[in-house]
Amino acid sequence: MHLMARSHQQRSQKIVLTTREQSVNELIPTGDSTAILPAGKNVTPVKVFGNEVIRNSFDSICLQQAINCRKAPGVTEVILNPDAHCGYGAPIGCVLASPTHIYPGPVGFDIKCSMSLLQTDLPEDAVDDKRTRRELIHAICRRIPTGAGKGSRHVPNSRRITRAIGNEVLTHGASRQATNELGIPDHWTSRCEDSFHTGHDGSADCLKMRLEELRNEKGFQNYDRKLDQLGSYGGGNHFGECEIVEIQNNDHSRCVADVFGLQHRRIAFLSHCGSRGIGHRLATGQFQALENHFDRWNISYPADDKQLVYAPIGTKEADNYLDDMAMGANFATVNHLLINALVLEAFQEVIPGTQGNLVYFISHNIAQREIIRGEPTWIHRKGATRALPAGHATLKNTPFAQTGHPILLPGNPQAGSAVMVGLPDAEKSCFSVNHGAGRRLGRRRAIRELDQQQVNASFEAADILTNCRSYPRDEAPAAYKDFEQVVQSVESAGLATQIARLRARFVIKDASAADD
Repeated sequence: MHLMARSHQQRSQKIVLTTREQSVNELIPTGDSTAILPAGKNVTPVKVFGNEVIRNSFDSICLQQAINCRKAPGVTEVILNPDAHCGYGAPIGCVLASPTHIYPGPVGFDIKCSMSLLQTDLPEDAVDDKRTRRELIHAICRRIPTGAGKGSRHVPNSRRITRAIGNEVLTHGASRQATNELGIPDHWTSRCEDSFHTGHDGSADCLKMRLEELRNEKGFQNYDRKLDQLGSYGGGNHFGECEIVEIQNNDHSRCVADVFGLQHRRIAFLSHCGSRGIGHRLATGQFQALENHFDRWNISYPADDKQLVYAPIGTKEADNYLDDMAMGANFATVNHLLINALVLEAFQEVIPGTQGNLVYFISHNIAQREIIRGEPTWIHRKGATRALPAGHATLKNTPFAQTGHPILLPGNPQAGSAVMVGLPDAEKSCFSVNHGAGRRLGRRRAIRELDQQQVNASFEAADILTNCRSYPRDEAPAAYKDFEQVVQSVESAGLATQIARLRARFVIKDASAADD
């Protein structure tokens, strides 16, 4: 058994025992799609967003993790979104707010795992022909590798990443130098939630110093190989999808879609990935360093869970984490931008003359310093998406100041995905919503229970092509929650409204596990 999987299983068993002994606090509904989860004396309860169907999908481990987070030092608020399920220390699909502490667990190993959407000018019938779709899949896969450890050397038409450009990306994000050298349109940076991240002191210089420190301490083993993953999808739930955009049939949606750059009944491409091996190495190093610090000084872990290590803001430990998180986030940003540039290049090879533009790039695994109810607060979004509505101060001088920014929510290839926009009531969720559908079945359970032939047949019936000989069962639509219930919960709670649906025509996944 893989070490991380074994650790996760042991932790889960431990929490189950705890909940059996103490009995799980029950959710108390406060509306059709809202509830609270009591977390004990002297702390406000966990806020929960989800209708009755969704609330019934939360298991005891997920709820106990939320309670553990709420009781942790410096935490002022915890939110469970409709996609919430058990995660590393904190549930995936949660928000943790703290003005005074930074928590790596509620960010996770894939720092700045994100979504991006590329809109093309191609009409929907441009991909009706299966042969054309298959050619597009091959053209994309010749440029963008998929799977753990895979980098540009594994495909013939990717960009070659030098150490110099890799260093620039880590320390300056989507700088003019990086975008020009990698062939990324400069104006796409205005379509990013954040096109670059600075270090703990607000500068790139401290990131340069931190990178040098890590390299000197050999904290970056196989550094060049990890840089080589720039412009690649990972494994697991990472994907690329060719979509048909269907704008909702109302004036508000059409007006907002126009600002977003969405085009009705035209082809778009949706991507989900993060900071790859770079982010994982940085996150792993931080967990190890903080656990060593806790053990050396005999500091108690929240809920006796090492995965809830933390650092008070202003300490050296916090500064190091913020610097490492910023470098991982910078890598993830340029990774997405390069993927979209390569996807557009692939479309232009198969369908000459294709034009495209980035709609938006938005993260869902990151901690960001924001003003919440008048107080500077570190908002940790673990599988959660920022949802700033029209007029929010953060959107001033962006293309989305008058509408709110796009929210990109993946469902599954057969149910579709959604583009939404935040509403003023999102303030009650720290301006956050879910990051997708959320898992219904764990990976092992999905592989054990789902029939491979039925999974493959469902894609054939839906006329959705993939690059997989057999679609990974642990990523099959049945492994995820009902996306309609998830979206309904968000809209019913008044957090966001749907602008468009995306209907998949083909999917790019890491097929290695399924194909073995």
